[in-house]
Parts: sequence; C-alpha cells; structure tokens
Amino acid sequence: MGNERQLKEEGEFRYLEAGDGPPIILLHGLFGALSNFGPLFDHFTPRYRVLVPILPLYTLPMLSTNVDNLARFLERFIRHKGFTQVNLLGNSLGGHVALVYCSRSPETVRSLVLTGSSGLYENAFGGSFPRREDKSYLRQKIALTFHDPKHVTDELVEECYETVNDKSKLIRILSLAKSAIRHNMAGELPKMRMPVLLIWGRQDTITPPHVAEEFHSLIPHSELHWIDACGHAPMMEQPEQFNTILGAWLDKTLG
Repeated sequence: MGNERQLKEEGEFRYLEAGDGPPIILLHGLFGALSNFGPLFDHFTPRYRVLVPILPLYTLPMLSTNVDNLARFLERFIRHKGFTQVNLLGNSLGGHVALVYCSRSPETVRSLVLTGSSGLYENAFGGSFPRREDKSYLRQKIALTFHDPKHVTDELVEECYETVNDKSKLIRILSLAKSAIRHNMAGELPKMRMPVLLIWGRQDTITPPHVAEEFHSLIPHSELHWIDACGHAPMMEQPEQFNTILGAWLDKTLG
C-alpha cells in the first residue's frame, strides 16, 4: 500500500491522506504500519477523508518512547491538520494511543473505533526476542497475530526481522510494550462520552476476547462486534466484514 501512494512529509509528520468528508485517522500498532490498512483506506476514501500518520515509534528520544508521547504526537498532528473534530480508529498500540488522546482532548473526538486494542491487558511477546536471528521463530511469533497463518507473508517476516535486529529499534519496541502495560486505562474509560465501536477477532490471543468484554463494560457508549476466524488485526484478516461493520456504524453515528 505504501508504494503506490505518495507519503506526505511535513515537518515531523509523514502520512497518507486521501478522500473527502469527515476525517478518519487510522493508528497502527507496533509492527506493520501502512500495509495493514490497505483495504480499509481504499474502502472509505470515497466518503471520508482518511489519514494514516506514521507513528514515531523509532524516532522519539529513547526516554520519551512511550504511549504518552505518542498521544502527544497525535495531538500535534491533529493541530497541524487544523481539525476540530476527528474520528479515530486504532489497532493494538494505535488503539491505546487513541485512548490516551481521547482522555486528554475528548471535545475534539467525534467517534472512536478500537480493534485489538491494548490499554487494559495484552499478552505481549513475553518481553524479549530470545531468538531474533531465527526467521522461522519470528514467523511463529508473528503467526500469533493471526487466526490463519497465511497472513504471515515473507515480506512481513522480513520487516519484523530487520526491526528486531536493529538494536535501537528493538530497545524502543520493548520500551513501548512495557509502557503500554504500565499505562492502564481502566480508570479513564468510564469517563469517556464519545460513541465507541469495538471490533474484535474471536481468536485474538494478544488482546483476547475478555479484553473486548471489559472495554465494552467500562466504556459507557460502546458497541461490540465480533468477527469469527479472526485474530489480532481484523482489518487485515477479515477486511470485508470489518469494513461492513465499520461502514454501518459510521453511517449511524455520524449520519
């Protein structure tokens, strides 16, 4: 997806943008950024202004690499674009970043969509990559993200391999994963007033179904939808079902 579309670069921001209408900002997780959102981006650009900022996972100063500062980055991006009302959609760590932003600037958020989001609990990679030189081991680790291992492409394995074998990137990944576990949102969720859509894979092992149930019980105006035969990245694994659920909800919520 990144190749055929032009990344815009403005100051500290690198992002994709297309379409016209209410702005929807897509927030990626720790691994695989733009490619995760291909079908989603294409499906919604006819009716919405869809933006995918690249989160500065590897470019923040080491000690500032945490969920809190990613949320501040999002705040700067929204200000840079001049938006007063946004719709946020976050997967995994991206959902967590969206939640922290919502707790700080609720008046700017029209709606929030979480899919496989951290923020309450996640079964992370166990805190280390003991055999990061071993591609078949990495392939097994990445496979935990999906219900169907066919989604673990060579390209994804290669991208992950390069990332975890880059010392400074690896340290930042572990720092972000720890910060996500420390920064629990349970106390903030009941205060959220915006409409929230939860789309969860029934076979998600990283943020398992009980996490979705807990988000649903803590967030006042939330709606929970399940997708079967689906792991931690529903918008990649079951894009058609994901887009159908999201489209109907956006029509109802923003209509």
